[in-house]
Amino acid sequence: MTAPTHDVVAIGNAIVDILAQAEDSFIEEIGVAKGSMQLMFSPEEADALYAKMGPGREVSGGSAANTVAGMAALGSRTAFIGQVADDQLGQVFGHDLRAAGVDFGTAVRPGQPTTARCLIFVTPDGQRTMNTFLGASQFLPEAALDRDLIASGAILYLEGYLWDPEEPRQAMRAAIQIARDAGRKVAFTLSDVFCISRHGDDFRALIAEGLIDILFANENELLALAQVEEFDAAVEKVSAQVPTLVVTRSENGAIAVQGGARVAVAAEPIEKVVDTTGAGDLFAAGFLHGQAQGWDVETSLKLGAACAAEIISHYGARPEADLKEVAAKFG
Repeated sequence: MTAPTHDVVAIGNAIVDILAQAEDSFIEEIGVAKGSMQLMFSPEEADALYAKMGPGREVSGGSAANTVAGMAALGSRTAFIGQVADDQLGQVFGHDLRAAGVDFGTAVRPGQPTTARCLIFVTPDGQRTMNTFLGASQFLPEAALDRDLIASGAILYLEGYLWDPEEPRQAMRAAIQIARDAGRKVAFTLSDVFCISRHGDDFRALIAEGLIDILFANENELLALAQVEEFDAAVEKVSAQVPTLVVTRSENGAIAVQGGARVAVAAEPIEKVVDTTGAGDLFAAGFLHGQAQGWDVETSLKLGAACAAEIISHYGARPEADLKEVAAKFG
């Protein structure tokens, strides 16, 4: 087995986020669950909702892309595989990711549909409600995988959001096999309770087959995956099946179970929550960076909490502070 040249190679939705402030009444008006992620299935639907938005700002996003961008800001060597279209938003996404220090070379997809976009409404309490048109990102084919790149990563990181469409689901299954054959680890983030409602059996099968080494979830996602109502019971059930389980609990901090040992850390104090978009993504970035540096689980969790605190202090899911300075406090 050759030494990895990347700390993490991620596969995920290549999305441009469009963020705007909104009142709770607006969230009720458009009929979506506050704090959730809803899928839109046509560009017309996305255009209609976009027309209702207040002034917005465009920020390249996508869950796994946010994580590797955060890791790059921390000093990790990262790469991303994801599908964009040959359009302006696709150019924005690629430029932003490469400018963040992430290797990104997936060939653009000509024609329709357009590059994916996520319309994010941020309420005064900082909660984000996401409405996603997956566009070109749902057509990532197995043929687009850079097998040498996947094999070059110490960890392959996959996002549950991309499990919805058939083509990238097959691509991710192939990527898992490539990583396994190269002796690498596989990390998976459950992404959203609604992803679990649609694909929970698939996720549970991946775990049962021993294909996941590091599993990321928030508290609600863990309960849905474990199909139990009590948190500690869910932790016990799932942690018995994966080498490393990481669970975020919002203001109640986070826990990890690795090798049977459970560690908990408090949430990083923050003056004001501005926008929770990307909090879990940057938590994963901090934790994975810590693990890549050989840090223990507790220190990795603390860095994850600090990165999440930075991201929720401003709009958008890409860091604005110098994360290397943040990391220097821990190691």
